[in-house]
Amino acid sequence: MPGSSGVNVEGSCGALCRTLVSQNGLQRETADISQSVLYTSLMGLLLVADNEKEPLTVGSGRVGLRNIGNTCFLNAVVQCLSHTRVLRNYCLLKSYKHEKFSKEEAKLMDTFSQVLSGLWDVRDEDNVVNPRQFYSIFKEAVPYFSGYSQQDAQEFLRFLLDKLHTEINRRPYVKRTGKDPEQTISEEANAMWKKHLERDDSIIVDLFSGQLRSSLHCSVCSHYSNTFDVFCDLSLPIPKKSSRGEVSLQECLDLFSQEEKLDKENSPMCERCNRRTECSKRLSIQRFPQVIVIHLNRFTTSRWSISKSTVSVSFPLKNLDLGPYGPVDSGSVLYDLYAICNHAGTVNMGHYTACCLDENGWCFYNDSSVTQLTENQIQTNQAYVLFYQRSNSTPTVRK
Repeated sequence: MPGSSGVNVEGSCGALCRTLVSQNGLQRETADISQSVLYTSLMGLLLVADNEKEPLTVGSGRVGLRNIGNTCFLNAVVQCLSHTRVLRNYCLLKSYKHEKFSKEEAKLMDTFSQVLSGLWDVRDEDNVVNPRQFYSIFKEAVPYFSGYSQQDAQEFLRFLLDKLHTEINRRPYVKRTGKDPEQTISEEANAMWKKHLERDDSIIVDLFSGQLRSSLHCSVCSHYSNTFDVFCDLSLPIPKKSSRGEVSLQECLDLFSQEEKLDKENSPMCERCNRRTECSKRLSIQRFPQVIVIHLNRFTTSRWSISKSTVSVSFPLKNLDLGPYGPVDSGSVLYDLYAICNHAGTVNMGHYTACCLDENGWCFYNDSSVTQLTENQIQTNQAYVLFYQRSNSTPTVRK
């Protein structure tokens, strides 16, 4: 199995980290945030060092997943996560067994890792992996997904990441604290992020978590107030079809971040006026994640029905720049596409597939079937969830 001849995590990383913890008095449930970061950073550095000595050996990854009863949504999402390289390696090495602080048994993470082990088996003997045990454990954790009806892939992704995080949380015992007094926007955002890490810290947070800023401007007293929320995906509205028959991902982002006017009935209390007033609201990205998951909101719910947008959204394969949607000093924040979850068909009769990038190019994953793709075949009006990896670790100045 992949990773069986890889690094000896227990012998090197685990032992050394435990020694450092004991020498410095770092207690899992009582250490402050700087100590928690020190512990997990040491673990990460040691894993990297050992990986350089003896790299993790994996197969091609071009292996399908069996559909066990309307589970195409699961198969498509798992293939996309399977091609999230850092998460894949983390699961194959079972690193969570050596750094998790939660007392909760990691049953879901274990079965998820087993599925990934089958997909990346160096022997490539099994052309299809059966996710039945993984899905069974998932349904125990999230009964909403019980039965055999078709489910939404984005909802499944959100629940899955949340449950995986809960099992392997490095900081599960810290209580939430209140808001600090007056601070600058940057100070307040950093303080809120630090509080988040004090209670939620895992590989899921490391990769997928970002921070949104919601800014309110009162039309009466001109007071600005900000709230900061953690996100694991961006759900973008799709504009109406343009004259050229398609819209761009940038237009979706512009619509997401454009200023919205709120009347008195729909606005929150102004902190200064102490009453509801007309105000404007704007969303922006305060902190960028390593992996940004972009959900193209194709399904619209009205009072009587659900409809699906089939507008084609064009998106860049490389150098998606999200800098303009962040703080003014962000510079260029660049991302490269590596996976797509597609939805074909209608609201009631749909099917999910995935397109994923590996070292040898793009492949199309349709349950148990895997075929090669060219870049020209990737962009369709079926694109539903896009997975982008940060390509520049430090921002560059936009000209």
